[in-house]
Amino acid sequence: MAPSFIRNQPDFVLGVLYILAGGGLAAAASRYDMGTLAYMGPGYFPFLLGILLAGIGAWIVLRAMLIRGARVRLAPWNLRSLFWMVGSVIMFGLALQPLGLVIALVLLVVLASLASHEFTWKTTLVNALVMVVLNVGGFVYGLSIPFPVLPQIAAFQL
Repeated sequence: MAPSFIRNQPDFVLGVLYILAGGGLAAAASRYDMGTLAYMGPGYFPFLLGILLAGIGAWIVLRAMLIRGARVRLAPWNLRSLFWMVGSVIMFGLALQPLGLVIALVLLVVLASLASHEFTWKTTLVNALVMVVLNVGGFVYGLSIPFPVLPQIAAFQL
């Protein structure tokens, strides 16, 4: 049972997550040289970004507590969807090097789509195709990031 001063539980939880993420980012960035406004060091921008994120989180938390109206409760977690979403990202990370970006992206999209109650193969495969084209075009060819595009088969590289 949530305390009575929290009027909007989903916004409150979101705000707390923003505060934690922003505080963690600011703390990690504070280990780097800040520099000055004229000559910014590597920690300057991430530190300010973390502070901004934590500030937005604080604003959301305050709104969740002060807003008038009906109480909004946090919906129960859908563990099936959470499993598919987190599992798809883990699978992508494990599959990228041995299988290449194309196959890893298709796996990511298909597994993440299984989290939806509105899953259809047609939509999933179209989404996978668009993701492959955008990511291979943008990262491999546009930004020249050396991702393996396809699996490497023995001594023969595609």
